Amino acid sequence: MAATNAAYSVRIRVEVENEPGSLGRLATAIGTAGGNITALDIVEASGARIIQDVSVDARDDVHADEVAAAVHALDGISVRSVRDRTFLLHDGGKIEVRSRIPLKDRADLSMAYTPGVARICNAIAEEPDEVHKLTIKKNSVAIVTDGTAVLGLGDIGPEASLPVMEGKALLFKEFAGIDAFPICLRVDRSDDPDGARGADQLVEAVERLSPVFGGVNLEDIAAPRCFEVEERLQASLDIPIFHDDQHGTAVVVLAALRNSLKIVGKEMADLKVVIAGVGAAGVAIAKILLQAGVQNVIGIDRKGAVYQSRSDLNASKRWFAEHTNPEHRTGALHEVMPGADVFVGVSGPGLLLRDDLRVMHKDPIVFALANPDPEILPEAAMGMATVIATGRSDYPNQINNVLCFPGIFRGALDAGATCITEGMKLAAADAIASAVSDDELSASYIVPSVFNKRVVELVASGVAAAAAGEGVLRSPGTPTS
Repeated sequence: MAATNAAYSVRIRVEVENEPGSLGRLATAIGTAGGNITALDIVEASGARIIQDVSVDARDDVHADEVAAAVHALDGISVRSVRDRTFLLHDGGKIEVRSRIPLKDRADLSMAYTPGVARICNAIAEEPDEVHKLTIKKNSVAIVTDGTAVLGLGDIGPEASLPVMEGKALLFKEFAGIDAFPICLRVDRSDDPDGARGADQLVEAVERLSPVFGGVNLEDIAAPRCFEVEERLQASLDIPIFHDDQHGTAVVVLAALRNSLKIVGKEMADLKVVIAGVGAAGVAIAKILLQAGVQNVIGIDRKGAVYQSRSDLNASKRWFAEHTNPEHRTGALHEVMPGADVFVGVSGPGLLLRDDLRVMHKDPIVFALANPDPEILPEAAMGMATVIATGRSDYPNQINNVLCFPGIFRGALDAGATCITEGMKLAAADAIASAVSDDELSASYIVPSVFNKRVVELVASGVAAAAAGEGVLRSPGTPTS
């Protein structure tokens, strides 16, 4: 049975009799229904009655209703309201714009706006690069999506993607102090085989918006459109462009793999890696693993192994076929798993069976990253895999992009980088891995917590240094972190 989770928590406001045993009966009913009480807050206490808010984590929406029904059924306890705490948190949105400077008097107004602001405009007109110093562009990122591949929800459109992009902006601010804003674009969604019209519209929109932003985080754009959009924007703009679904996942996977290899005593060059899912994340993971020294990568899609003579491959899968699968293996997942050292899943739930782990090489490493339900549950892999990671927060070893993108953009913006290079991504992976000391490292702790504040600092420093070393800075000088 799935564990309770704050994502499905409710706040039940109840009126109870102010006498011994009332709260005990309430707590017992919630516990019997499988709910997990996380907070009890007194709203009002007067005479014979008490009004309380009870916060309860449930397993899912249906379970939350069952918990509420159990409370409704109690004698002597009146339910005032049941509110979904996740919806309450999102009420009115999760981000806002705030002023960085005080506006107390006419002097402040004259400098911040007219007439003083004209001097700043003229300075930028004379030296355009000053926009990176004298405006929000210095510390701003556009989070751009078309809503075609949102989390595990798929093509739900730009409006429905907005809560996710708001959340991403929140993470940028909380973890790296970066002002990010969601840009959810309505583009052509017709039956276009390669998404060409939509790609054109995305590229044009971002190019037109680029004067405002110091970087662009592409998010939740379906493959293969995402590859074209990223490549074209990298070529046309002189600011960092980063598709987090591709490269953020790849960077954290590499960091986790580096630390996992310390546990199992293996080397990158000796690995056989099977990747299930050859979309945006799967292709990027393959690329970064090849750069890190892995020589044998095999990709699996819905039709089986990806190899060069397959006739149904799009451009990104053709690249994958040309650079991976050196033994030209064919067949389904279970046919290529024998002898594998590492499994990386970025596909769907239940794809990997316990029997597939039996045929892997000694001390197998399993990264089952499909969300919310992984390719194999850690409980099912226990005792077979030496290291197990998922994309979920309720299991150890969460492969979470939050470990990556705040620090990468912090380092790129601080350094004045004009792009994000492969070397900067490798530096980010090394920095994330280094945040777990040798004393801390274990099979259940291969990546740091997302709340480890050192991670952003380490990643930003490594990325800035790599940008300087590769000569991709806007102006010469020592990068700051």
